[in-house]
Amino acid sequence: MKKLQIIVRPSMLDAVRKALQDLGILGMNYTEIFGYGRQMGHTEVYRGNVMQVDFLPKLSCEVVLDDTKLEAAISAICEATRTGHVGDGKIFVTDVQDAIRIRTGERGNAAL
Repeated sequence: MKKLQIIVRPSMLDAVRKALQDLGILGMNYTEIFGYGRQMGHTEVYRGNVMQVDFLPKLSCEVVLDDTKLEAAISAICEATRTGHVGDGKIFVTDVQDAIRIRTGERGNAAL
């Protein structure tokens, strides 16, 4: 099993969810976060004052899936969220040793 941490713009949440649903991946968690990478923030003018905004709003989505669906999920997410501009996001892949469904006691892929 693998865990994907998908960091994207907030406007891309529905695109990520739909891309995963189309593959039959139904479980996902997301958290609203702030951060910066190569995009390095931007400047805004507020009431005549120029302000540097270093941390931009992003979403961190987490999905645990079967190894067989990994490449398809990565491709679908990239296709759904790629704009070609700086700040499109990142996907991090980590190994998951086990998963347990608390209600039934199922383990491994059956728990997903």
